[in-house]
Amino acid sequence: MASVPWAEIREKFQAALALSRVELHKNPEKEPYKSKYGARALLEEVKALLGPAPEDEDERPQAEDCLGAGDHALGLPAEVLEAEGPVAQGAVRLAVIEFHLGVNHIDTEELSAGEEHLVKCLRLLRKYRLSQDCVSLYIQAQNNLGILWSEREEIETAQAYLESSEALYKQYMKEIGSPPLDPTEHFLPEEEKLAEQERSKRFEKVYTHNLYYLAQVYQHMEMFEKAAHYCHSTLKRQLEHNAYHPIEWAINAATLSQFYINKLCFMEARHCLSAANVIFGQTGKVSTTEDTTEAEGDVPELYHQRKGEIARCWIKYCLTLLQNAQLSMQDNIGELDLDKQSELRALRKKELDEEESVRKKAVQFGTGELCDAISAVEEKVSYLRPLDFEEARELFLLGQHYVFEAKEFFQIDGYVTDHIEVVQDHSALFKVLAFFETDMERRCKMHKRRIAMLEPLIVDLNPQYYLLVNRQIQFEIAHAYYDMMDLKVAIADKLRDPDSHIVKKINNLNKSALKYYQLFLDSLRDPNKVFPEHIGEDVLRPAMLAKFRVARLYGKIITADPKKELENLATSLEHYKFIVDYCEKHPEAAQEIEVELELSKEMVSLLPTKMERFRTKMALT
Repeated sequence: MASVPWAEIREKFQAALALSRVELHKNPEKEPYKSKYGARALLEEVKALLGPAPEDEDERPQAEDCLGAGDHALGLPAEVLEAEGPVAQGAVRLAVIEFHLGVNHIDTEELSAGEEHLVKCLRLLRKYRLSQDCVSLYIQAQNNLGILWSEREEIETAQAYLESSEALYKQYMKEIGSPPLDPTEHFLPEEEKLAEQERSKRFEKVYTHNLYYLAQVYQHMEMFEKAAHYCHSTLKRQLEHNAYHPIEWAINAATLSQFYINKLCFMEARHCLSAANVIFGQTGKVSTTEDTTEAEGDVPELYHQRKGEIARCWIKYCLTLLQNAQLSMQDNIGELDLDKQSELRALRKKELDEEESVRKKAVQFGTGELCDAISAVEEKVSYLRPLDFEEARELFLLGQHYVFEAKEFFQIDGYVTDHIEVVQDHSALFKVLAFFETDMERRCKMHKRRIAMLEPLIVDLNPQYYLLVNRQIQFEIAHAYYDMMDLKVAIADKLRDPDSHIVKKINNLNKSALKYYQLFLDSLRDPNKVFPEHIGEDVLRPAMLAKFRVARLYGKIITADPKKELENLATSLEHYKFIVDYCEKHPEAAQEIEVELELSKEMVSLLPTKMERFRTKMALT
């Protein structure tokens, strides 16, 4: 090294960094890694010029030993060992090269070689890792090993590396706190070293990446609470340090809202979605950074897709909040319970006051103008369960607005499954709004809207490829007709003398419901058209419900022909008996349809007597 000027070594290193940053698409098509290989050659030259590693480093334990005994169990040094003197300085400079060689091999999909270089980097720095010179590099090496092991689906190993990085950052900030050197500074002349503010910015960015990777690892391990916490922390830090690009940040915030929705934390979910809207609105206005992904360059397609995805998250928010309100206010037959509604009204004040400011502060994104912009979006959307039709309608209209927005991108041509899911959510919004509606005719119209949007979907769907989707839609259409029929019967019952038009309408709705329930049940048959002796768990409850409703529908057909009525009652009894017999043979099925099973048993005992009376009456006429 003495024979080679230090300036020349620095120059080679900077050239290697420049080549490393060349985007892959700028390389020749047949040599996609040309710039990476060029950078690697220069790094190897620098490594050779720096000379061999300090002798005592060769005696360090292997990577596997380190994993169990040192870094990740955090046997951190009691005292800070500064990287001072020629031996330490030589070790640190070699560690920088090993780090960049490791990242280079990972970038060219040579994971084992990449791992080897990164582990060497850790060994060289081990005793200095808490020093100002080395802590950032050490954390970055561990972060990269965490990602590498995660890609190998060795999640626990990835977790160990990443948690070690987090602990090292916390210990450093607690015990030292001053902005550490960025790894590139070891090859910069003194006058070009970074200012403290820039060092701090880069170090905080390294830690933000650490939290981001930990969030993904915890998600993979199904530690959802922890994953959400780390995701939230990452998003907050990205805003604080202005280190984000709007589209990616917004979609991550919207995705986090789904965790809060599933936990029924609607205030937190609303905040995430409002923040997603505000930050997404910055697309094209925020200056690009080194973090900007290639995909952000192709904004039109990505922009519209992400906009549609955020819209779908809003739909889930509105739908889940409405459905949660319905569950809290319905009676045992699914109708509005006025007593429960009154109780919830009384609780509303408490619900408004309880911990609101504390919860809001805990989840809050951004400060100043950004915070105000997010609050302005939030204030237009309720996070409380709606208690009447007017409140429900506001949520419904918001959800419907986002349905139209989502459908702009997720069209039937090209996004069949996504488009159908959006339409199903739209139908579900109408269904839950109907629960809050007291006017029966208007409720009927809402179910009619559901049918109008769902029926066209199954016309063009190939049942061979979309069997499950077909079943879902058939069942949902059947249930919409079933609900409409029930409502028309209730309207007719209030009339002294229902005319033939109403009777015909009821029978037509009955016939349509039967048609779709039968289509659903027929889809369960095997290629020989035989109904299964054992129904799969995934369709057990809907199959039993379909059988129960078919039985009930045959009993509801209005006819003046006694012979026809007797036939209908016999068909009805046949379906009720199927449910009772099946549950006797398969006791686990009884748990799925407890209420319907009890009613079926009752009908199995009552219908034969009713049918006998019909036969007697027919014989006498």
